[in-house]
Amino acid sequence: MDRSEQLFEAAKRVLPGGVNSPVRAFRAVGMAPRFITRADGAYIHDADGRSYIDYVCSWGPMILGHNHPAVREAVEEAVKDGLSFGAPTEREVEIARLMVELVPNIEMVRMVNSGTEAVMSALRLARGATGREKLIKFEGCYHGHSDCMLVNAGSSALAGGHPSSAGVPVGAAKDTLTAQFNDLQSVEVLLNENAGEVAAVIVEPVAANMGVVGPAPGFLEGLRALCDKHGALLIFDEVITGFRLALGGAQEFFGVRADIVTFGKIIGGGMPVGAYCASRALMEQVAPCGSVYQAGTLSGNPVAMAAGLAQLRYLKAHPEVYSGINGYAARLADGLREIAARTGTGVRINQVGSVLSPFFTPDDVNTFTDAKGSDVGKYARYFAGMLERGVYLAPAQFEAMFVSAAHSGEDLRRTLEAAGEVLGAL
Repeated sequence: MDRSEQLFEAAKRVLPGGVNSPVRAFRAVGMAPRFITRADGAYIHDADGRSYIDYVCSWGPMILGHNHPAVREAVEEAVKDGLSFGAPTEREVEIARLMVELVPNIEMVRMVNSGTEAVMSALRLARGATGREKLIKFEGCYHGHSDCMLVNAGSSALAGGHPSSAGVPVGAAKDTLTAQFNDLQSVEVLLNENAGEVAAVIVEPVAANMGVVGPAPGFLEGLRALCDKHGALLIFDEVITGFRLALGGAQEFFGVRADIVTFGKIIGGGMPVGAYCASRALMEQVAPCGSVYQAGTLSGNPVAMAAGLAQLRYLKAHPEVYSGINGYAARLADGLREIAARTGTGVRINQVGSVLSPFFTPDDVNTFTDAKGSDVGKYARYFAGMLERGVYLAPAQFEAMFVSAAHSGEDLRRTLEAAGEVLGAL
């Protein structure tokens, strides 16, 4: 038994399933998880001394790679002044100003501690601002684990065979309506059947928790038009896409405006943080200005703000990061497609910007139904083969791969070489 396996056995005695977040348990791939000791650049290193080219990137926020000097140095300086104050700091003002400058269509920001908290608060704001109670989400999209969003959720809930959760009251979920991603008609039907009752439509602009599924041409534009027609707010959950597709996120990348935008750990350089943002008119309905209550002792944590500010400033100063990571992701996707064709393996590769994923199906994947057609058993064997060859992928089919600015051409070559061997064997 290696060190990671020993640690996992010990963890299972004191942590539910041996982990603090379900997907980390590796159940979807039938293995014991690797326990990570450190990370640098494009590589992570486990408790047994093995190194891996990392395409999880802490589920997306490590856009510059792990332990980037600009971010690390900012954290080291911030720690000298203290870890938490529970009071306002200058850094939270600076990062909010920068976000307002970079992200289209937002004027104010409220910091929170996670993507889940950001979404939960954004939904409360939408309900408070419209005086309506119903919400529309999309089957297979994941928006954190607040009660009203654990309805037809994707990601690890999907991989584990439990798309919703025990313990969620019927009353908490009864006003959450479910439409089909990339199907405008399903949204319009719900809006018409619940006329005047829908506060918001929430969407991942790029669905990344059913695997990566991009928006069909006209889909996001159609959502904008339907929300305008029916007086509902459009919420972009940009926990995955924010500051990753572009400096301005999905709104800039696709040219579609949202009413409320949520962000996650990318604005903390990977540290625990989130935010929801909107126009001044909407955000001033949040306490202490307005009657929509939301609070958090650790919100705007000074160390997380230092990390996030350093990362966003670096991205602003180096816009070439985006052409670099998007180009590498496209090269990786094209290489995987070529290998799949050469080996006769039924694999579809979806890629949007620097985010991509393989589906083990011969058919195109444009909807949640298409995604569920992927052979998860084959993905598990693919995952194991890649891990054995030093490539660390998401330990579940319904997750994404992320390319960072730290990945090199040699990393891509090694990844495609490993994929050739594994897909050939499959």
